[in-house]
Amino acid sequence: MSQIRRASRLTVTLGLLAALSVPATAEGHGPARHPGGDPDGGIGRDIGRDTLPADDGWAAADGGTTGGAAADDAHVFTVRDRAGLVRALDGGSDTPKIIRVVGTIDANTDDEGRRLDCDDYATGGYDLKTYLSAYDPRTWGAAKPSGPQETARQASARRQAERVVLSVGSNTTLVGVGARAVLQGAALKVDQAENVIIRNLELRDAYDCFPVWQPNTGGLGDWKAAYDNIWLRGARHVWIDHVTASDAGHPDADEPTYFGRNHLRHDGLLDITNGSDLVTVSWSRFADHDKAMLIGNGDTAVSDRGKLRVTLHHNEFRSIVKRAPRVRFGQVHLYNNRYVVPPDAHDYRYSLGVSTESALYAENNAFTTPGHVEAADLVKSWNGTALHATGTLFNGFPVDLLALNNSYNSGSERDLTPDVGWVPALHGPVDSAREADRAVARGAGAGKAL
Repeated sequence: MSQIRRASRLTVTLGLLAALSVPATAEGHGPARHPGGDPDGGIGRDIGRDTLPADDGWAAADGGTTGGAAADDAHVFTVRDRAGLVRALDGGSDTPKIIRVVGTIDANTDDEGRRLDCDDYATGGYDLKTYLSAYDPRTWGAAKPSGPQETARQASARRQAERVVLSVGSNTTLVGVGARAVLQGAALKVDQAENVIIRNLELRDAYDCFPVWQPNTGGLGDWKAAYDNIWLRGARHVWIDHVTASDAGHPDADEPTYFGRNHLRHDGLLDITNGSDLVTVSWSRFADHDKAMLIGNGDTAVSDRGKLRVTLHHNEFRSIVKRAPRVRFGQVHLYNNRYVVPPDAHDYRYSLGVSTESALYAENNAFTTPGHVEAADLVKSWNGTALHATGTLFNGFPVDLLALNNSYNSGSERDLTPDVGWVPALHGPVDSAREADRAVARGAGAGKAL
């Protein structure tokens, strides 16, 4: 029996026990502290003190990733609302801390817990109808928006950002309790911080009330949203595990079209940029979104050389249009992941993006797609050529992604080469794509395996 099978059985048991456990906490605003006892209400261990296992991907290098495991009892918090979460995060301080999320926390709330909507953030006379009239390309042209409505949009966007952007500092573990811990509308930002663990959380609908019109994007112009569910910016030693990230509640597909482009309200699900390094993303689920994961934010960001080392294993990418991931500069190990493109996904673009100086080492990943998506569509390259891809399963059959890309994929700029210049050394057992596909379907995402 493979280690994945054994783990999945244990996973189901622990997941059920965790779902039944709700610890006693103080009521009201602000975090409650646990001075002792069994803070996980009977599952037998405190998952908040878990550390990344040895050899579990790039985040295990150079001393590993421990998050807030060293926190004293005064810095172990259980939070149930935004006010409590903000206090526990302590402005992104680097004090070791464990923050345990119970239930659903809505970031779009005021300090008294009242729900805020886009009208509550709007200021300076901002009005979407007036904004559209002011910057209609037929009259405004291709210049960037400027003037009263753009100024008002920026001021309104700042008001929302003050509520929904939550900074996670160094030496922090942020973990959900049980099977239904949700951060709604929040944008977690790990900026120039290190030694961070985020586990067992659903991150849902980082909705931007005030996207900006960018006239020249893609030649036709496009809408740009501000928030990622999780954004690693110059972050080091980060472990993201059993997280679910999606647009649940406000899918961009349901948004109207303005200026011939979908009025996007979401940016990335998980972006790893600006020299971030030593990151492991495991057993997580990314779903129902356009641009899932960007690793490396620019073709000219040469300071990223030697950084952006990321491991992605046992994750599910479901109903993702593109960027699963798209990589610049980084050494990315991608193994035992599951990709599902639903039958009605007619806007699917690609899964693996090979960009400037990237080096992807892909092993034993499984793809399930409808008939209109071919294996040659799975990979797209821009200014990048290095992709080692073995053990790929496509609709139940083994395929050679490089051979298909180099023979048929007109979407790529040049032929790919399997020589990526490195071989992963930090990883657990690599199972077959078929075994991993089944295990990930059962065990990936928040509320599953711990």
